[in-house]
Amino acid sequence: MAVLVGKRAPHFKATAVVDGEFVENFSLDQYLGKKHVLFYFYPMDFTFVCPTEIIAFQDRMKEFDAKNVAVVGCSTDTHFSHFAWLSTPRDKGGIEGVNYPLVADASKTIATNYDVLAGEYHYNDEGQMEFTGAPVAYRGLFLIDKEGIVRHQVVNDLPLGRSIDEALRMVTALQYFEEKGEVCPANWEEGKEAMQATREGVSSYLSRH
Repeated sequence: MAVLVGKRAPHFKATAVVDGEFVENFSLDQYLGKKHVLFYFYPMDFTFVCPTEIIAFQDRMKEFDAKNVAVVGCSTDTHFSHFAWLSTPRDKGGIEGVNYPLVADASKTIATNYDVLAGEYHYNDEGQMEFTGAPVAYRGLFLIDKEGIVRHQVVNDLPLGRSIDEALRMVTALQYFEEKGEVCPANWEEGKEAMQATREGVSSYLSRH
C-alpha cells in the first residue's frame, strides 16, 4: 500500500455525477487554491455498508461546507450505475438526495493510482492476463490541502465502515495547524489545547495533562 501523505494527489479526469447531472472531465484540480478536499473511495454501488457511508457524509455536508471542504466520492462503477443508485429512494436501497460528486472509475485507473484497488492484474504461465483479489476499491480516504498535497490518508478493508466524526476531526486539525501553526496532540478536538512543536512546548503541554 502506497503512502501518499506529503505527496501530490494523483491527477485524474473522469465522468462524475454531481447533483443528478453528468459532469465530464471532472477533476480535483478545480479545488486547487480554493478548498480542502476529502476524496474517498467505496467498493460498489447498490451494496450494504457503502450507502451508510455515502449518506452519512451527505448528512454532515453543512459542517463540511462551513469548513470550506469539498467531499468527493469514487468507486469503480460506471456513471450510469451512480445515476441509477442516486435516483433510487433510500427506502428502496438507494441514495437519493446525495448531491456531492460521485466519480466513476470503471477503468480502475484512479483506484490503482491511489493504490486502493483490492486486487491486482498479473500474467499466468500461459501468458494470459488474470486478476487476483476483488476488482473494487478498498475504503480509502484522502484529505488533500489547497495546494493539492495529501495530508492524511486512511484505508479500511471492505467490511469496515469509516467514521465521519474522525474525518471532520482531521479536517479541523489540519486547518487549525495551517492557521495557528500549533500541532495537535493525541485525541485533539476543536476547542482543546494544542501545542508548539518544540521541546519546551511538548514539556509544557505534558505537564498540564
